[in-house]
Amino acid sequence: MLDFPRWKTIGISLILLAGILFSIPSFLPEKAFNSLPGFAQTKVNLGLDLAGGSHLLLEADLADLQKTQLANMEKTVRTAMRGEHGADDDIAIGELRRSGNQISFLVRDQAQIDEARERLFRETQGAGLTGQRDWNINIVDVTRIVLTPTRAGQAQAISRAMDTARDIIDRRVNALGTREPTIIREGNDRIVVQVPGLQDPQALKELIGKTARLEFRMVDANADPAEAAAGRVPVGSEIVPYAEGEGSGAAFEVLSRQVMISGEQLIDARQSYDPQSNLPVVTIRFDSGGSSTFARVTQQNVGKRFAMVLDGKVLSAPSINEPILGGSAQISGNFTVASANALAISLRSGALPVKMAVVEERTVSPELGADSIEKGVIAGIIATVAVLTLMIIVYGRFGVYANIALIFNIFLIIAIMGAFNATLTLPGIAGFVLTIGAAVDANVLINERIREELKRGRRPFQAVELGYSEASRAIFDANVTNVIAAALMFWFGSGPIKGFAVVLTIGIITSVFTAVTVTRMFAAHWLRSRRPAAITI
Repeated sequence: MLDFPRWKTIGISLILLAGILFSIPSFLPEKAFNSLPGFAQTKVNLGLDLAGGSHLLLEADLADLQKTQLANMEKTVRTAMRGEHGADDDIAIGELRRSGNQISFLVRDQAQIDEARERLFRETQGAGLTGQRDWNINIVDVTRIVLTPTRAGQAQAISRAMDTARDIIDRRVNALGTREPTIIREGNDRIVVQVPGLQDPQALKELIGKTARLEFRMVDANADPAEAAAGRVPVGSEIVPYAEGEGSGAAFEVLSRQVMISGEQLIDARQSYDPQSNLPVVTIRFDSGGSSTFARVTQQNVGKRFAMVLDGKVLSAPSINEPILGGSAQISGNFTVASANALAISLRSGALPVKMAVVEERTVSPELGADSIEKGVIAGIIATVAVLTLMIIVYGRFGVYANIALIFNIFLIIAIMGAFNATLTLPGIAGFVLTIGAAVDANVLINERIREELKRGRRPFQAVELGYSEASRAIFDANVTNVIAAALMFWFGSGPIKGFAVVLTIGIITSVFTAVTVTRMFAAHWLRSRRPAAITI
């Protein structure tokens, strides 16, 4: 146990040195930190309660979700009525109509009504454990089918949409380069977003609030502009307004309701520049299915116009001069570099399944965080000084070893948190202070065990060796239970609880290493070099 070969001593020393070096960037001012080489730019990030930042409460537009749900079911109906074995297997239907929260259509051949209902039944599913389907399918007037979402189906759709929205918002916020945002659901239709250190909350609101639902739809060339201005358009088409600042004088376009390709088929979106005008644009790439669909539609509609629609507003409606076969396209508009990059992030992270509105906004002042940091640092200093003093008084030389290990432990905690870009919150500071107080527990067990062995008449070498070997079992058992508790807090807790659990777990691991391995190295080298006949502890 007390035999420390040179390679082991060198290895432990390198770990301790790395802990000191990689903890230093966390104490540097921002300007000095940015001047460090890339591999050294690791630091502990401060949470919202310490560094300030933005707090947003978002609420879903359930009416928009219902509209999307109906639009998706329209696509499902069209797909279901097309046969799997060619045109001979198709079921001819009339125009799909929406009425309130229902979709209805006419089956032209009465003999196919049961087959149509069966196909739609296969497209619906159970709503959780309620025993209901997500859609009711009813036949009225012999040949008309009416689809109505059930209450259980709507509840399930809302839950899925909110989970998806939370994940997409998380990807969008992290794409800004922020550290450890807190993004959690609250209630049935709300999401809380907390981003520490963000200096531009308006940009965050715009990024999160953008639904980024991209659609490519054909312009209805048969629509009469005068009739459209009066709000009358052909069946199967609708009026879609231009986005602000777009349209070159036109206020709207009459577009086919049918979406020829959607943003769900995107695999990438990047801000770039138009090679002709050198203006910022967004370049998008489709997946294989989207590429083939885009190529087929543009081949069939050369000379016609198609519109790029983002969140229900037309960005542009260019003519198809030739088939677009490369699987990529370019979205142009009155973009700046920043707005084009924000749109690219939104498209890349996916469209929100439901519109989100900011219903509450709070900005946490960094001054409040500075006050919390100051009090936390004072508590940490007091705890550290008290522990160091007590250990020296009670255990003498071995208390000094424990104190040195405790200081190394502090550096290691900061270095490891910095390496993972972890975020320190006020509960995290509490975990840090608790770790300092608990870090010497292992040394107390070891030193008390050495005392017992000395009282039994053991020689110093034997007493120290038995003290470390016998106490180590109890130390590891006790700390494993602490790690399990911290893991459960991290798994089931929210942001502040997770912050406490992370710091506590790192502190437990590093304190066991420093308290057992590092102090044993100090004791072994001292015993081998001095070979004392007796020790006082």
